[in-house]
Amino acid sequence: MIDLSQLELAPFLLSFKLAAVTTLILMLLSLPLAWYLSQSRSRVKPFIEALTALPIVLPPSVLGFYILWALSANSPVGSFFEEYFGVKLVFNFTGLVIASCFYSLPFMVQPLQNGFEGVNRNMLEASYISGKGKLETILRVALPNMKPALITAIIVTFAHTVGEFGVVLMVGGSIPGETKVASVAIYEMVEIMDYGTAHIYSAIMVILSFAVLLGVYIFNGKFNKRF
Repeated sequence: MIDLSQLELAPFLLSFKLAAVTTLILMLLSLPLAWYLSQSRSRVKPFIEALTALPIVLPPSVLGFYILWALSANSPVGSFFEEYFGVKLVFNFTGLVIASCFYSLPFMVQPLQNGFEGVNRNMLEASYISGKGKLETILRVALPNMKPALITAIIVTFAHTVGEFGVVLMVGGSIPGETKVASVAIYEMVEIMDYGTAHIYSAIMVILSFAVLLGVYIFNGKFNKRF
């Protein structure tokens, strides 16, 4: 019989912290990118869209390997940060955040792009005619009229980051309190054949994932009924 009071909660807290930081960063970075993709007719648009969506189809081990290589001390980026700032970008929380931003990027960009594309263009044109700039139009016209897409992007990105495994294991390893997130903890429980604890950890992840998706569908359903 497993003593629930002895279960280690640190991996879950670290997963939530990682997901929160990643979601915030991606929100700030993805809003202008998604807006550009939704409004642009440039020939390079398909190339940018394919590049943005690449983490969806790439095996996590492949993506994790190239991120690990790019951030390691042997790469120009990694050596620059380590030499001039004394910061290592791998096997620490900073590396996890960077890797998670790459891995979860399409889950933030694509819903936002779809949301922007669904906003009535007449409303946007009216905003421009009334003297509002692009930034004000995005914040005061577009975003309030695409709440389901905005909420979906935030929640799905958060949930997707919580469930990461391959990428975070490659870039961060399993350092307790630093890089050992919930998915890595489950993997280690299975490795040592502690299936009871692995079941509990996995059940928690299943319940959280289901609750997140249920919340998204309920919110979107209520919003669509209003309009």
